[in-house]
Order: sequence, then structure tokens, then C-alpha cells
Amino acid sequence: MRKPQDSLKSRIVAGTAILERWFAMQFPRAHARIPAFIQLTRLNRPIGIYLLLWPTLGALWVAAEGFPDLHLLFIFALGTALMRSAGCAVNDFADTRFDGKVLRTRTRPLIAGTVKRHEALIVFGTLCAFGFVLLLFTNTLTIQLSFFAVMIAALYPFMKRFTNLPQLVLGIAFSWGILMAFAAQRGEVPAQAWLLFVANCLWTVAYDTQYAMVDREDDLKIGVKSTAILFGDADRVIIGALQGMFLMAMLLAGLQFELGMFFHGGLVAATVLFVHQETLTRGRTPEGCFEAFLNNHRVGAAVFAGIFLHYLFN
Repeated sequence: MRKPQDSLKSRIVAGTAILERWFAMQFPRAHARIPAFIQLTRLNRPIGIYLLLWPTLGALWVAAEGFPDLHLLFIFALGTALMRSAGCAVNDFADTRFDGKVLRTRTRPLIAGTVKRHEALIVFGTLCAFGFVLLLFTNTLTIQLSFFAVMIAALYPFMKRFTNLPQLVLGIAFSWGILMAFAAQRGEVPAQAWLLFVANCLWTVAYDTQYAMVDREDDLKIGVKSTAILFGDADRVIIGALQGMFLMAMLLAGLQFELGMFFHGGLVAATVLFVHQETLTRGRTPEGCFEAFLNNHRVGAAVFAGIFLHYLFN
């Protein structure tokens, strides 16, 4: 016997297929370009959304001391996807001169010519506008904080030209949602929230250094700067130190917010995953470093699960 959820799923799939066929018939040129814009915004590679979403959701739960306001959950979940996609668009705009010289990025849409540079800027502006509309349903403080979020997101892609610490700028960009979550839920940003912010910055620098290690040889040839280049042979040691400082900052935050054993269990799981990442990067191969970077999705999920379970059972 067919389950009701199976029937609903099949109807949704069928309806989506019909809608796609209609769109393809009515707007064939636009339909043909959809894959290029999906690639531009990395919707086909949602790892960045996960890495941005987990700490933001964790901050919402801590700020609300349990399940947050439903409309805020929707706003921050959708807003995270929008802003990550916007960041990818402006990143490709900024890196047009470099991406064609790096093996991993030479097939991106701006290099392949399937999307024009001005179109990438239009995508960036449009997605930021949609994100701003969502924030109109929050409060003044959250809206004020959002202006810095857009500024740092637009600034980050250009930092690799001027500093070996672009990963630190990304850390600020990927952590700003924590402060906005507290502002939206509580109407203020308490001092303790900055511990979560600092912790997330440390973690972001660690995993984005792993990501930069994938392209280090190409970046050295074309003059792009990164922490992977700055750290040199000490890269794995410094990444481990950053991960350790992240765990310490999260422990301090847990004390401040009175988070219990489930939260600490999440940090134990994160520690095990960090050790696994060290083994993946042992040979510093591009494949191992990239796999270690992807593994951080599980770190974020483990920490959020600890926060979620704490408030569920307390």
C-alpha cells in the first residue's frame, strides 16, 4: 500500500516537472542559462550554506534559550542561503583575472563566458536586496548590523590581493550572522555573544586555510595571498591551534550561557572530527585538504546538535 507521504512527494515532483517544461517552452533562452547561474551562486555546492547556517542557527537557539521565533528561523535560514549565494557571485566577479589560471576554478561561468561580469554584479545586488527585504521584518538593530554584513561580504573577495589574511575577513563575514541573530531575537547583542563570534572566526580561519591549501601552488604562481601561504610548513600545526582555541572559546561561551552536557558532547564530537581532519591533511594533497574542509560541515552540525539537545531536554 502506498504511503501518503510518497503520494505527496510524487505529486510535488510531477508538478515541478510540469512547471519546468512550461518555463522551458515560454522562456527557452532563460531556461538554458539556469545551470550557469546555479554554478555562479554555488547552489549546486551547498557546503558554504551549511558552514554559514549552523553557527547562525546555534546563536538563534542560544539567544531564544530554546526554539526561536518561527519567523526569525525562516528569515535567517533563507537569508543565509541568499547571502552565501550573493557572496559567491561577487567573489567570481572579483576573481575573473585569477580563476582562469587555477585548475579548480577555470570552468566557472565567468571564465567559460556563460555569465557576463555585469550579470554577476546584478545577481549580487538582487540577492542582497531580497535579503534586506527579509530583514525589514526584524528590528532596527538587526537592520543596522546588516549594512556591515553586506560591506564585509563585498570586501572579502578583494582582500587576497592585499593581505595574507583574507581568511580572517571571511571569518568576520561568516560570524556576523551570530550577532544579528541575537539582535533579532533579543533586541540587543549581549557581551557573551562576542565569545561565540570570536570562536566562529577562529574556526572559519582554520577551515578556510584547509580550503586555501587546495590551491596553494596555483596561488603562489599567480600572486594570490592566503593564510595557507602565510603559514607555510606550519599550516597543520596552526590549524590545530586555531581549532583548539575555537573549542576553548566555545567552552567559555557554554559557561556563560549555562549550556550543559549535551553541548559538551557536541564539542567532544567536534574534537574527534578535528583529529580526523588532521589525518586527512597529513600529506597536504589537494584531495585530502578539500575533504578535510568539507568535513567541517559535520563539525558545525555536531555543535548545533549539542545546543539543540540542551534546550530540548532542559
